[in-house]
Amino acid sequence: MSTNNPFLSAQSQMTTAYAFLAWKYDDQFQKILNPERVIEVNIPVKMDSGIIKNFVGYRSQHNAARGPYKGGIRYHQDVTKDEVMALSTWMSIKCATLDLPLGGGKWGIIVNPKELSQNELEQLSRGWVQKLYKYIGPLDDVPAPDVNTNGQIMSWMVDEYSKLVGHWTPGAFTGKPLSIGGSLGRDTATARGGLYVLEAYLKAKNDTLKWKKVVIQWTGNVGLNMVDVIQNSGVILIGTSDSHGGIYDANGLDIAQIIDLKKNRKSLSEYVWGSHITNSELLELACDILIPAALENQITSDNVDKIQAKLIMELANGPITPDADNALFARNIPVIPDILANAGGVTVSYFEQVQNNANYFWSRAEVQEKLQLKMEVALAWVLKSSEEHKVMLRTGAYVVAMERILEAMKVKGE
Repeated sequence: MSTNNPFLSAQSQMTTAYAFLAWKYDDQFQKILNPERVIEVNIPVKMDSGIIKNFVGYRSQHNAARGPYKGGIRYHQDVTKDEVMALSTWMSIKCATLDLPLGGGKWGIIVNPKELSQNELEQLSRGWVQKLYKYIGPLDDVPAPDVNTNGQIMSWMVDEYSKLVGHWTPGAFTGKPLSIGGSLGRDTATARGGLYVLEAYLKAKNDTLKWKKVVIQWTGNVGLNMVDVIQNSGVILIGTSDSHGGIYDANGLDIAQIIDLKKNRKSLSEYVWGSHITNSELLELACDILIPAALENQITSDNVDKIQAKLIMELANGPITPDADNALFARNIPVIPDILANAGGVTVSYFEQVQNNANYFWSRAEVQEKLQLKMEVALAWVLKSSEEHKVMLRTGAYVVAMERILEAMKVKGE
């Protein structure tokens, strides 16, 4: 089935994987095809001009059989209900793939945050919590940053939540600043987790990252962090991009200059070497490893035949549609799927919850050591599953994750 609807994609992926579980959990399977709850709210904000503007937001709570709902908060003008439902589904699968005691959730508000003042952004963030605080909490639903949200927004939210419930509750949100209970290592966790998986995958294939030509497509912090953490692994970064377009140099880009530009809030259009290309052209570059770290539906039936990468690792959520996924598999182009590759973020978010609940905090080295172990063990399970069933890595991961979720539902009588 060809579709660019992310929620239908998620359902299609679950249905494909379920066939390998010998139809052992039919009652439970029907239940996880859709979220347990989807909430839509209107959030009124008094703009600096004095007018009241309403913003529409969604919270999808997919499944909590293994633990509290867990997932990020996305501020983007193109947010849709289907997108939020899909992302919550993928969070359930992702948490189970990593064997975290969490379920899947996602928040999304239809807004371009770049058009809001700091005051308006704070009002929106606090207003969102006011609408939904009865449905969240450390034992119920624990949000975190995602696209266009950050530690400051989490600070406003956890402060508002704590005021509403009457006591300081740092474990209600993760991705917070260190000064109010955040975890060391959370800032680069998604990228570093991806690096650990990539290194472990290549090691399993008797290979390394050294001298590999890499292309990274990104629009936010995750991709920029990947550019940063991968630079000491011996790779040659030949192409990368931000929301304004891409840059390419077959001999390798100057990573230090790229990081400096972004730290100074400048566009890659100001990069002075190499060639300037479109995001579409970037995806089609000949390379050893392609890392989509932007948004959904970047590789589809329209461009999959032009993809020249030898290996793809998804740091974004859902950047490859199911039909494109099948086409890549048929061409023997492996894809390390998002539900494994970008799970470093939710893993360290879980570590932050654990530290908040214990009121005891780990060093950065401890966090990274625990993260590396989690990512490597998860990859081993996924490789075993994909090899056993002779399927792509994504399907192998879904089989592992769904069996864990469905078994939890079954033993609880759900």
